[in-house]
Amino acid sequence: MSGTTALRRTRIILLTVLAFVLLFAGRLVYVQAIEGPDLAQAALNDRLTHATIQAPRGEILDASGELLATSVTRYNVGVNQQLIAQYRTEIDGETKTGAVAAAAKLAPVLGEDPAELGAKLVGTSTFVYIARDLTPQQWRSIRELGIHGIEPEVISQRIYPNGRTAGNLIGVVGRDGEGLMGLELALDDELQGIPGSSTVEIGRHGQRIPAGVSETIAAQPGATVLTSIDRDMQFRTEQVIADYTARFGAAWGAAVVQEVDTGRIVAMAQSDTIDPNNLAGSSQSSHGVRAIQAAFEPGSTGKIATFAAAIDAGVVSPTTVFTTPDRFTTASGQTFSDADPHPTEDLTVAGILATSSNTGTVMIGDRLSDEERYDYYRAFGLGQQVGLGLPGETAGILVPPDRWDGRQRYTTMFGQGLAVNLVQNTAVVSTLANGGVRMPASVIDGTLDEAGRFHEADRAEPVRVVSEDTAEAMMRMMEGVVSDEGTGVLAQLDGYRLAGKTGTAQVPDAHGRLTQTVANFVGVVPADEPKYAVGIVIYHPAHQQPSAIVAAPAYREIAQFIVQQQGIAPSTVEPDSYPLRAQ
Repeated sequence: MSGTTALRRTRIILLTVLAFVLLFAGRLVYVQAIEGPDLAQAALNDRLTHATIQAPRGEILDASGELLATSVTRYNVGVNQQLIAQYRTEIDGETKTGAVAAAAKLAPVLGEDPAELGAKLVGTSTFVYIARDLTPQQWRSIRELGIHGIEPEVISQRIYPNGRTAGNLIGVVGRDGEGLMGLELALDDELQGIPGSSTVEIGRHGQRIPAGVSETIAAQPGATVLTSIDRDMQFRTEQVIADYTARFGAAWGAAVVQEVDTGRIVAMAQSDTIDPNNLAGSSQSSHGVRAIQAAFEPGSTGKIATFAAAIDAGVVSPTTVFTTPDRFTTASGQTFSDADPHPTEDLTVAGILATSSNTGTVMIGDRLSDEERYDYYRAFGLGQQVGLGLPGETAGILVPPDRWDGRQRYTTMFGQGLAVNLVQNTAVVSTLANGGVRMPASVIDGTLDEAGRFHEADRAEPVRVVSEDTAEAMMRMMEGVVSDEGTGVLAQLDGYRLAGKTGTAQVPDAHGRLTQTVANFVGVVPADEPKYAVGIVIYHPAHQQPSAIVAAPAYREIAQFIVQQQGIAPSTVEPDSYPLRAQ
């Protein structure tokens, strides 16, 4: 081989080596300078673990600031099975390791069998739950054991300090902290707050890297909700309605207490109240808020709107006299009768209301056009949602006059052929007690933000329904209902002037026969200086018991609590009653 050939070969080898060197150098530069940051970030991402920090759910308070719903800290505890395998400890002078050692320490604290607990600790997972819903004290006891690989998960648990009191109204939350019923659902967005987050860099075995990434974004707590509910009033009202529902063998009962000058509801009770701490202990049928979800024919309490409309329109006065038989046939051929047979009487409008005469009511209502009467009913709030914002609220049933048949035109005058919820029905007497102005019903006063600033709840505008003179006349007439000559005699409370109206509607059973009744009562406490309106409904009392026997005494018991709790002095002036019969 010549020297020239050897030199050429040497050059080729050198050039080849140089090419490989340049290739590897280029690749190294590419990896380190160009691809390197992405690879490093990917490796870091593999080492990062992310967790959501649950925002503390806002509290729900009664009108005086007493807790109705709050949240407490609880701990779920898990095990990093990889780390627990490295655990070592001395037990009775003997070195034990791994799951067996950890289980021996943990079992007495958790109240579990060591063998069963040990089985949960064995494996390759970096987090497996071994206990849930532990108190802070229980977690401290576990933490003090110093077992590397036993890790907490902080959670928030909803509790209801008053048990069943206002349970249906307050509602419940689900396991993931979302509102499921009542105010918890209606105000879920305000109560939930904004979750935070935590990012931590961990090693191959799940341990936190001391100098690694550790970032936390704090959660923003939910708002505190201030309701208008008076806890003591709510408790007593629930007692009364549960007692009378059971006493008369009814399907269910409900009651509402409302401030007449503000529209604020201070009690909204029902007989089958749930315990939100133990929702599983209640039947599905008892869920919900009956006072705004259940529509019923009001019967004779529905006469109040008819009488107020006729007086306000000027077609009758409280002393206008009607010859009132116990059975009456209209010009269109529709026949109506009173609940009990009686001789034909010359009754005043006030007397027709006091004795709850259907025939007299039809005569009065016939002096108004259907459109006039319908407009008054709407102004009183019938046929439209109250607007409390609670889930499932019904607007009731009030069809326009052009859809009334020949009989419904008259039945709507005395509270049949239409349907209301209890808050709507209570609002009618509340409006009259407030001088004829309907205040929008409310159950939320406002919210407090994290800084303690109060934000008043939005409210609809008040509506004038009838004149002050009409409202005053109706109040005097409803006092006659609670007189010795009225149907509400059992609603009387010694020493106090009360005003109200009984109502018993016949409703069909499952076979369409009118074998069931709805007994209800609406009234004002006290009549001379109205402060509260009270509405009661007892649904399907046994043996078709009338409102005068079922609901009126329940109203009296609630009225008695109101005057005692509020320190309302007995009346000092006798009622200025209208005559009930022709003079």
